[in-house]
Amino acid sequence: MKAKKFLLGAVTLVAATTLAACSSSNGAISSANKDTDKALEAKALKGDDIVTYKGGSITIREFYETVKTNSQAQSVLLQMLISDVLEEEYGSKVTNDDVQKAFDESKANYGDSFSQALASAGMTEEAYKQQIRTSKLVEYAVKVAAEKDITDEQYKTAYDSYTPEVEAQIIQMTDQNKANEVLKKAQNGDDFAQLAKENSTDKTTKENGGTVKFDSTSTTVPTDVQKAIFALKDGQVGSQLVSVVDYSTYASNYYIVKLVKKTEKSKNWEDYKDVLKEAIVKSKQSDSTYVAKVVGEALTKYNVKVKDEAFQSIISQYAKTSASSSTSASSSTSTSESSTSSSSSK
Repeated sequence: MKAKKFLLGAVTLVAATTLAACSSSNGAISSANKDTDKALEAKALKGDDIVTYKGGSITIREFYETVKTNSQAQSVLLQMLISDVLEEEYGSKVTNDDVQKAFDESKANYGDSFSQALASAGMTEEAYKQQIRTSKLVEYAVKVAAEKDITDEQYKTAYDSYTPEVEAQIIQMTDQNKANEVLKKAQNGDDFAQLAKENSTDKTTKENGGTVKFDSTSTTVPTDVQKAIFALKDGQVGSQLVSVVDYSTYASNYYIVKLVKKTEKSKNWEDYKDVLKEAIVKSKQSDSTYVAKVVGEALTKYNVKVKDEAFQSIISQYAKTSASSSTSASSSTSTSESSTSSSSSK
């Protein structure tokens, strides 16, 4: 379970476009062996042997013909294609530092179990970094497209569900029984900040008494914790624990929450335009249909042509999202050529 989650965390956006079907075990192949694949492709034209045995051999061509209809192999090709095309278009926008930072954060989150998770996923560190890079390329491509597509109506819709910054205090604990004891103390008026310093397992907030500031677009505070805090009045402690599952470890954390102060919401949505734009873009980045549309437009722009029918269906999932007009144009051209030919014969 952890290995699968590990991979999905690396390629969230790519997985959203259907690569998740193979990401649990074989996604690393495309990046780690890209140079090898190109070398094999060159050799394939010569029919070179991959292995030999007494009385025979298996050639690269024979191997290719056998595996090309495998769904995982097709997904590997698709990921290679998406990565290459987006590298051409946006490669300069994703730096090695960006990739390394994401890699380091993931490694830190897994701690001592990182190597095991990597091995269980069948990946090397370099393959994992390449998948992170591909994910960030897709992320950037979607960001560019989404920012162009945003309308005032979308801003207004986002504004309606937006909650401005609040100041709150939280105490995170792993022991439910002990958390209930601390909750009772907080409700009885004990100093919340002191309770946080003595009991919280959240290293980022415990030393400042559990104090945290966030709005409804924040990703630093779990959604369920946010909702519980937004529902409180200034100075109020939540009536019950908020249970949140940490999907990197599948362990539950229990939160005691207190709202310190809310910020009054402006009646003008334009006062929050920047933060609303960021929220809208993030929603598009998690919308698999929109992501597929953006990927499809990129493939169409780069005039991707499938040379082997075995890969037609998996590529057309994306190309068709933006190629319908060109298909129509092609059809019109064919009709025109047919009419011209008919006129000439007359």
